[in-house]
Amino acid sequence: MKRRNALFLIATSALSFWAWGQTDSKTSPVTPCPASSEVSHWHLYGLWRAEFEGLSQGATLLLEKHPELTESVRGTLRRDGAEALLAGDVDQGELNLDESLDGLSISATWTGQVVESSCGKEIRGTWQRAADSTTGRFVLRKQPGW
Repeated sequence: MKRRNALFLIATSALSFWAWGQTDSKTSPVTPCPASSEVSHWHLYGLWRAEFEGLSQGATLLLEKHPELTESVRGTLRRDGAEALLAGDVDQGELNLDESLDGLSISATWTGQVVESSCGKEIRGTWQRAADSTTGRFVLRKQPGW
């Protein structure tokens, strides 16, 4: 008798768990695509791919929560086998990142605009090296899964 009760409880639990995992598309909230001016630091978290105009080699950026500045990001940039540190923010759709090769001084700056209708997943702008003011256009695209 106890065994039959145990089997009944296991089956009931499994069925209710399966039903709980189902969603009703008519009542599920849909996260709207933010306008470029609504993109915040939260939208920057994750892995990004950078492409530079006129260059075949791109870069990978990983942006995470800044441990000291609430509405900012901090991360790393990998390009041509080298790694740099990044820190910055986005405000009203404008991205500003500082890049540092040594962790002490700014080696380059990134300034860009979130592309409207990209849901915060594409940013276009200008990268400028501090040492000689070399500039170049870039496109950042957030990688799937982030």
